[in-house]
Amino acid sequence: MIDLALVMIGGAVGSGLRYGVGLVLPHTLGTFPWSTLVVNVVGSFILGALVGSSMVSASISRPALLLLGTGLCGGFTTYSAFAVESALLAQEGQFSTLAIYTTTTLVCCGAASLAGLFAPRMLSH
Repeated sequence: MIDLALVMIGGAVGSGLRYGVGLVLPHTLGTFPWSTLVVNVVGSFILGALVGSSMVSASISRPALLLLGTGLCGGFTTYSAFAVESALLAQEGQFSTLAIYTTTTLVCCGAASLAGLFAPRMLSH
């Protein structure tokens, strides 16, 4: 029960932060979805850093991983918005924007995850 509560609390905070990024970086349908890209890249780095830290030392507890990784990052990042925004761009015939958006998302999120994974190792030396 405690694990579920930690995930729910982290998810609520992450969702609120996600909403805040959407207010700061609003977009209308058919325009480049900067807010979704930003939250997914930042969330990928944070989750990578959490996992990387847990691999370097046992200093990150299971409850912390549930709260921050599963909860916060899960509520903050948004694959579903990425998928729907991509589909809308395709439906509107904005194929160059779609190609840039999907490629940028995959490359930047992958790079952010790797950077997050390696950051704790580099900082510990």
